[in-house]
Amino acid sequence: MTGPTLWRTDGGIDATTHSPLKLLFICSRNRIRSLTAERIFAGVPGWDVRSAGTQPGARIVVTEGTIRWADVVVAMEKSHLQRLRERFPEALAERAAVVLGIPDEFVLMQPELVHELRAAMELAFEVELE
Repeated sequence: MTGPTLWRTDGGIDATTHSPLKLLFICSRNRIRSLTAERIFAGVPGWDVRSAGTQPGARIVVTEGTIRWADVVVAMEKSHLQRLRERFPEALAERAAVVLGIPDEFVLMQPELVHELRAAMELAFEVELE
């Protein structure tokens, strides 16, 4: 893992003004990485989480509405964020975005994937997760 990259398009996130902080996890098909993230972070106090995919055959396909719901868009790869910028430039411009740098080489809920997601989120959001 190369570590997360944070793009702040809205001047940053003040978690005190976003309670709960709404996080939208994005990958290609919303079947492994973003779905795992949604499941493992669903119980984090102060976070409201959802997930979606960028491809037409995704389990849940990302829409402008799902982006507008989020305070922060959390993409697994740079290509996911680029696709969102191309399809939803106005909606994405109003949100902070994070790229975690998680490659597509895992299965759903794989312990190594869970570990990488937790480590990347701790680094990106400067929090300690159990």
